[in-house]
Amino acid sequence: MSQLDKIDKDHLPLHIAIIMDGNGRWAQEKGEDRLFGHYQGVESVRHIVEGCAELGIKYLTLYAFSTENWDRPEPEVTGLMELLADTIRQEVGTLNKNNIKLQLIGNIEMLPGYARAGIEEAIELTKNNSGLTLIIALSYSSRWELVEAVKTIAADVKEGILSPDQISQDTLRHYLATSAFPDPELMIRTSGEYRISNFLLYQLAYAELYFTDTRWPDFRKEHLYEAILNFQQRQRRFGKTGEQIQRESATDTH
Repeated sequence: MSQLDKIDKDHLPLHIAIIMDGNGRWAQEKGEDRLFGHYQGVESVRHIVEGCAELGIKYLTLYAFSTENWDRPEPEVTGLMELLADTIRQEVGTLNKNNIKLQLIGNIEMLPGYARAGIEEAIELTKNNSGLTLIIALSYSSRWELVEAVKTIAADVKEGILSPDQISQDTLRHYLATSAFPDPELMIRTSGEYRISNFLLYQLAYAELYFTDTRWPDFRKEHLYEAILNFQQRQRRFGKTGEQIQRESATDTH
C-alpha cells in the first residue's frame, strides 16, 4: 500500500519548500563527478513537481542555487547554469500541459544572459496557468533578500512614501521576494543535513521542518508522501497551547 493512500487530502500543506541537497555527494559515492549528480537530480525535480501537482499542492519552492554557490568551482557552476537553462526550456511544454506556473526568486542579475533569457521566457509562457505555482529559488539567499528589502524600505522612507511608524511585520513581508506567496508550512531537506542554509529565514518562522537522509537524486514521490504524512501527524500551535488548538478545532467542526 502506497503512502499516498494514507494522506488526508483535506489537510495538505498549502506551500512546501525543499532544499534539494546531496547531488554532489551522491555522484561522488558512485565514482562520478559532481555535475553527474546534478543531472540526475533533474529527474527528482520532475517526480516531485508532478507529485505535488497531482496532490493539489498550491505552491512548491525548490532551492536550486544559492548566492554562496557562486563560489563553487567554475566548471560546476557553468555546468549547472547550462543544465538549468536547457531544462527550463525543455520543460515549458510539460508545465503548460499540467497547468503549472513558473516563478523565480533570487538575484537574477547574477545569472548568465542565456540562463536569464530562458527563465524569463518560461515565466512569461506559463503566467496564465492556475494550478501549482512552482517557485525556483535561484541565486538566492535569505540574507541577500532581507538586505534588499531593508534597502528598499529605507529608500521609500527617504522619499516619503513610507513612514517609519507604519513599518510592521506585514510591511517587511510586502518587501520580500516572496511577497506574492504564502509562507511555507512544510520545509523538506534531503541528504541528512540538519540546517536551513540561508533559505527563507523569515518565511520559515512557523514551518514544520522535515529532514531525511535520502540524497536528492534518490528522492521520489513516496519520500514526498512520507514527509507530508509526518507533517499531518504534527500539531501546529503558533505559540498557543495544545488544549487551545484542540478547542478551536472542536469549534470549527461544529
